Amino acid sequence: MQTIRVQSTLFLLIIGLMSSAQSKKQIYQYNFNPKLSRKGYTPVSAGVIYSAARGFGFDQAGNTVTGPAGSSHPFYFSVKVPEGNYKVTVTFGDAQRATLSTVKAESRRLMLENISTAPGKFLRKSFIVNVKDRQIAGNGQVKLKPRELDKLDWDDKLTLEFDQQTVLQTVRIVPVEDQVTIYLCGNSTVVNQEDEPWASWGQMITRFFKPGIAVSNHAESGLTLGSFLSSLRLEKIMSVIKPGDYLFVEFGHNDQKAKGPNDGAWKSYTDRLKLFVEQARAKGAIPVIVTSTSRRSFGADGKIINSLGDFPAAARKVAAYENVALIDLNLLSTRFYEALGEDASKKAFVHYPANSYPGQDKALADNTHFNPYGAYELAKCMIQGIRDKHLGLQKFIVNGVPVFDPSHPDSPETFIWSESPARPSLKPDGN
Repeated sequence: MQTIRVQSTLFLLIIGLMSSAQSKKQIYQYNFNPKLSRKGYTPVSAGVIYSAARGFGFDQAGNTVTGPAGSSHPFYFSVKVPEGNYKVTVTFGDAQRATLSTVKAESRRLMLENISTAPGKFLRKSFIVNVKDRQIAGNGQVKLKPRELDKLDWDDKLTLEFDQQTVLQTVRIVPVEDQVTIYLCGNSTVVNQEDEPWASWGQMITRFFKPGIAVSNHAESGLTLGSFLSSLRLEKIMSVIKPGDYLFVEFGHNDQKAKGPNDGAWKSYTDRLKLFVEQARAKGAIPVIVTSTSRRSFGADGKIINSLGDFPAAARKVAAYENVALIDLNLLSTRFYEALGEDASKKAFVHYPANSYPGQDKALADNTHFNPYGAYELAKCMIQGIRDKHLGLQKFIVNGVPVFDPSHPDSPETFIWSESPARPSLKPDGN
């Protein structure tokens, strides 16, 4: 009798594990064209609003119309999914008119930009979205800041934002386990900024990778290496990182303000950078150190003054000592600002007169945080750094992305950005 019970228990356990594995491999397929029936695709009409019970639908109040019959832009579509990497395939186009689409995921991560179709033509494009949650296997949760609690980056769904003149035909979402994942550790210059007009290179770099690469951004505004550790963010990454993945680490802006007896570029900052390297290598992952982006701090000679003290030098020294790839974003960003010049470089930062955005009654003059144009150019710097260091990631760079020299940046006048709806004037933590 005891044997039967044990066998029954084992059988139920195996069935449960199989069921769990199958649920993780669920494929999500949605059809937005009411005139066509597609086998295996769930039809979605304009009035289908997201709910946890339904598990999919148009998201956020007011964004309820989509499809070939007409669209309000931007609009959001969300699907409830477990943590993991997903290959998202979107079909654009309309039988009668031309379309133009930009797609972002989660908290304004740029995935596709300016995708056009002629009348009667349809185009299918794929990209990878990482979905993360705050749970740490067997060991609690990431300690989020209050401002993070309602971010799309940390919820239990995959959210897509469609801008411009998108006409959506289908969306297919497939869980994938064979992607190399880049885990980003950093502060406000790296985090997925949720609100206009702020942006970071961490949310722009996704646009430059083909399927094969996922980007999991764990950065947050105001963090130091120490607070990244104490909020259990590195522990979270180490619980999911796998051999062959990458750990990119950029800190310094906020570490500079720490004044304890063991703080400083050559003490805690150096020691903690080495710890990040050590933990990544212990998991078979590849660490990459990134020096802090320069602030917009021009001297009388029209050159950038180093406002970060010894922190960039300390990062360089740790990279050399540990034989770790270094992307010198401090140097690259300096060249970028100087190429624009003192006045024009404001166009890369959050410099806007009062009333540029709803509820913004004071001028914004932020010389640390970037607007979308600045963040996009810095993402290009990062992509070029990946190429220059001959990292394995370079084979996944989107075809046709040219060599980038920050001393000859793109003109801010030619940059096109479709703004997301959320536009509060709340400045990110850190400076």
